[in-house]
Amino acid sequence: QVQLVESGGGLVQPGGSLRLSCVASGSIVSINTMGWYRQAPGKQRELVASITSGGSTNYADSVKGRFTISRDNAKNTVYLQMNSLKPEDTAVFYCYANIGLWPRGYWGQGTQVTVSS
Repeated sequence: QVQLVESGGGLVQPGGSLRLSCVASGSIVSINTMGWYRQAPGKQRELVASITSGGSTNYADSVKGRFTISRDNAKNTVYLQMNSLKPEDTAVFYCYANIGLWPRGYWGQGTQVTVSS
């Protein structure tokens, strides 16, 4: 009933930028925290950034100062602006949303981000 669809991934050179978007659709009553996770081959999935419905943000130490998470509540959309990208940022990025008055977690299908020269 709820789907999250990511877009904006791709191939970029070190030092470059990408902007990821995630749109939630379906039977949505309310969206609480939204965030981005990433998973590189052979590594565990890790939280990159999150943002509450009130706009409070949290970042992994590895991306703090380079990435910015934001959201548009009217569009049920969360964004991740990624600057100064490094090869170690290469991963599949997954959108996450906590939705409902009795909250449940939902995941997007993932979008590949590759940082390579």
